[in-house]
Amino acid sequence: MRLLYTLCGLIIALLCSQNLYAQRNRNVPIAKIFTDSATKKTIKDTTVLSPTGTPQKDLYDLIAEAFHKNTKPAEDSITSKPVVSIVPAIGYTLVSKLAVVLSGNVAFRTGPNSRVSTIVASTSYTQNKQFSIPIQTSIWSKNNQFNYIGDYRYYKYPQSTFGLGSNANVVNENPMDYNFIRFYETAYRRITGNFYAGIGFVFDDHYNITDKGNTNGTVSDYALYGKSSRSIASGFTYSMFYDSRDNGINPSKGGYASLQYRSAVRAMGSTSNWHSLMIDVRKYFKFPANSDNVLALWNFDWVILNGNPGYLDLPSVAWDVNSATGRGYIQGRFRGAQMFYGEAEYRFRISANGVLGGVVFANFESLSAGQGTRLQSIQPAFGPGLRIKLNKVSKTSISFDYGFGRQGSQGLFIDVGEAF
Repeated sequence: MRLLYTLCGLIIALLCSQNLYAQRNRNVPIAKIFTDSATKKTIKDTTVLSPTGTPQKDLYDLIAEAFHKNTKPAEDSITSKPVVSIVPAIGYTLVSKLAVVLSGNVAFRTGPNSRVSTIVASTSYTQNKQFSIPIQTSIWSKNNQFNYIGDYRYYKYPQSTFGLGSNANVVNENPMDYNFIRFYETAYRRITGNFYAGIGFVFDDHYNITDKGNTNGTVSDYALYGKSSRSIASGFTYSMFYDSRDNGINPSKGGYASLQYRSAVRAMGSTSNWHSLMIDVRKYFKFPANSDNVLALWNFDWVILNGNPGYLDLPSVAWDVNSATGRGYIQGRFRGAQMFYGEAEYRFRISANGVLGGVVFANFESLSAGQGTRLQSIQPAFGPGLRIKLNKVSKTSISFDYGFGRQGSQGLFIDVGEAF
């Protein structure tokens, strides 16, 4: 058994991609007990004991036990001095297949009572010859009144498209290739309590765009929409969010809601003028109420309000900021002018010490094809998942999910942290 734990530890260490302190732009949970200078409220660690009083453990505790090492209680040691972590990793998704990753993060505080600021970066190369360098930042001011969120990316990204709308058939695969540069920077200010509002600048540049046409010889929706070797979307965003979750990585209660209005205008370098709206609402319930099991609900809507974005700027499955929508389908499987998405997931404990957990999930989505057209068929997906607790303080787990969609779509999804 000890050998099994050790082998599991080595495998998971390789799978730990970029985030222990931050996952995909999510707020970082604070283990240290302190008083928030802005709200004067005490913030505490949310993971100590289970409702039955069983001490909680994580993967590193099991590895330490296997080597007869004593473990000290986890504590938050992050100060104004940056904490740097670099780790090699492997991962797997339907769109990338096997991926080799070198990732790192920097965590620090800008003041003694500030939330943890993070800089997360990685570089990866995949079995499908995709190369990417994403960098994500979340910088908190000393008194937590301001939060500066950045998202910067470079992709060399061969990826197929399958047409517009949720009726798009998998046989209409059109292999594409392109380069992609992103620069997003948003400044949020606390308005009151858990409510923030902000303004940002966003820039997306898809260039060197090529396609091979539908493999079945039919005319592709990309050709009908309008081919282009380059599309630029540049403009401002106006955003607001409310966040009452007890933990941004793995919530057990509370909720999150955000609204973002985006403009792309020619005056700022955009290929065309267009505007979009994103709505993201999440709610978490303990179910049963006296357990650690959680029912999580998510609604994500992404709508082009007017104008004609470049084809690759259209709403698309798994192209939300966190690449989390549509488990069960390959990234980019459905694309269109409007996207409405819903998901429910039930998360439950398997082992009393919290190391092993499981989930079952189901999601659905409906997309329109072009601007002004109706929403098409609802496309469902579902599946089970396994969780291995990586960090008991932050409640970070390694996620293994297997999703099943329609038209034979299915596959394994490995990630750090929950999907939402």
